[in-house]
Amino acid sequence: MRIFDVVVIGGGPIGIACGLEAKKQGLSYVILEKGPIVNSLFHYPINMQFFSSSEKLEIDEIPFISKEAKPKRNEALEYYRRIVTSNQLEIKLFEKVTSVVKEGTVFQVETDKNKYTAKNVVVATGFYDLPNKINAPGEDLPKVSHYYKDPHFYASQKLAVIGASNSAIDAALECWRKGAEVTLIIRGPEVGQRVKYWVRPDIINRIKEGSITAHYNTTVKEIKTTEIILNTPDGTLALENDFVLALTGYMPNFEFLEKLGIELSKDEKRLPQYNPDTMETNVEGLFLAGVICGGMETHKWFIENSRIHAPIIIRSIKNKL
Repeated sequence: MRIFDVVVIGGGPIGIACGLEAKKQGLSYVILEKGPIVNSLFHYPINMQFFSSSEKLEIDEIPFISKEAKPKRNEALEYYRRIVTSNQLEIKLFEKVTSVVKEGTVFQVETDKNKYTAKNVVVATGFYDLPNKINAPGEDLPKVSHYYKDPHFYASQKLAVIGASNSAIDAALECWRKGAEVTLIIRGPEVGQRVKYWVRPDIINRIKEGSITAHYNTTVKEIKTTEIILNTPDGTLALENDFVLALTGYMPNFEFLEKLGIELSKDEKRLPQYNPDTMETNVEGLFLAGVICGGMETHKWFIENSRIHAPIIIRSIKNKL
């Protein structure tokens, strides 16, 4: 049976960076990805533009050339795909990890297709898989989605967008420009301060001119087949509605982390325990990389500031070996 020096769970930018670093250092490795290359980025909205400039999305100092200073989704997909293929990285696509069990000094990693044995495991799974639910009746209706892809789908429809961050604001503007009748439902008193600086004035002006309706300090009471019921500062409000985009953020798979034996903080941040000097968790040989390190603080780690995790982890693994 082959025993890998390291198995990387997650084939996003940081998982790919870990694979690149392992290959450079002569370690045996495999990257396991449950979907296509950079699965999370693939599921981003078709027209999405990154907040970061292209050089900040680079890994292993491989140049990322884009048409604009801030690249689009399709450019990022091409960049990371070319890194994987040109470096002939050992990556298994469309293999979902189902269990990780430590037996003695090695880990048994099982997917829905194969089994792997490794001396070390790196978890670089991000947080895009589990949406933050609004927990309102009707949230499970077919008209409700927690992911946004293409504005064309909502043309000529009455669309409610829940949220005040980049994903919600981008969706509201794009769908309005494709002919949707857009209503923004915002829990706080204003559009989020973290919204991209070149987008925030756009949405504020569209709201001021009445092109997009915004309800502040408002929550969803219930979603019905043809209506959405809101709790507003002025009382209950019922709006005609065809579709709902509940873009209220996402969270890491804490259940998976706990099954691995990783300790989480007891507060609402649910921060996983790890040594920042090595990225090793309380489970020896088990490491964290990328945005998953932030727990519920999903705005703490990005590609640009978690790229450093790969060399830190692989250096630590090599020193141990």
